[in-house]
Amino acid sequence: MDTARALSDHLSTLLRREHTALAEFLVALADFDGRRAWADLGYASLFHYLHRELRLSKGSAQYRKVAAELIQAVPAVVEPLRDGRLCFTTVIEVARVVTGENWETVLPRFYGLSRHEAAEVVAALAPHPAPPERTVLTPVRGPGANGSTVEPRAPVVTSGSTVELKGPALAAGSTVEPPAAPPPYRSLAELTPLTASLQRLHVTVSECFARKLERLRDLRPDLSDDALLEAAVDLLLAKAEKRKGALTDRPRASARPSRDPDRIPAHVRREVWRRDGGCCQWRLADGDVCGSTHALQLDHVVPLALGGESTVANLRVLCAAHNLLAARAVLGDAVMDRYAGTPRGRAT
Repeated sequence: MDTARALSDHLSTLLRREHTALAEFLVALADFDGRRAWADLGYASLFHYLHRELRLSKGSAQYRKVAAELIQAVPAVVEPLRDGRLCFTTVIEVARVVTGENWETVLPRFYGLSRHEAAEVVAALAPHPAPPERTVLTPVRGPGANGSTVEPRAPVVTSGSTVELKGPALAAGSTVEPPAAPPPYRSLAELTPLTASLQRLHVTVSECFARKLERLRDLRPDLSDDALLEAAVDLLLAKAEKRKGALTDRPRASARPSRDPDRIPAHVRREVWRRDGGCCQWRLADGDVCGSTHALQLDHVVPLALGGESTVANLRVLCAAHNLLAARAVLGDAVMDRYAGTPRGRAT
């Protein structure tokens, strides 16, 4: 039976082939573009050739067009593409700032980065000349109570970050009710790097949120919109860390000991969280730790079911996925399959 390591080695081999094939294709495409061979075939540009002749999507054609042009200007990008140091999806960002004169110092800064991380590097090297400082509330057309279309009111523009207002507009003095149920998906805010220290935030919010923000502006006119939002995030972050037993400046010294022997004392939680830096400590196959900060839990190295104690030495911070994996490794799949539906967040 193939082991996980053998399967991983096979995937690594295939990935190296993919990187090599992509690099060779881009080198050939750069030569094709340099000869303007696409014109001999009757196309107006390399982009049209890629899209019409090779049937690539417009997005894929644009990526390859930019990469081919970059290779012609900076041939040194070929090797990083071939060995995987340079991700193909970051080529668009690389082409903005890497030139034949600066590639030796600038190109290595993009190795191993995602598209967003590469955009942050570009923002630091070539910052936006005039970062916008305003809040744009853009009402979204939505259905009315009886299915009719509700016309949105005019956008409201003030200073601060960028926000999109979602939902039908309400008449002045009307009551705002919270939604009956959460949305079926989790909407993530879009961040666009502008400079080394500034990013544009684009997030869809409810009418209720917009009214709360307007009220908060009236109460704190001395703060900009980004300062108001940052203060709100700080409060929620402090509350979430307190619930997780994370760092706190003033732990309660008079707290009575719990009668539940399985409960982890607050001071133990704080010490484990501080020691592990608030990130998953699961060791990966390459020796590095996972490092995730999502859905963190406290895991007993020796599980409670096997007599493990809630001490600093026997606890570690793990993400939910690795907490479950650790439990399966110790207790076995047969036991854990019976408890696969245990409430999320409960430590082993």
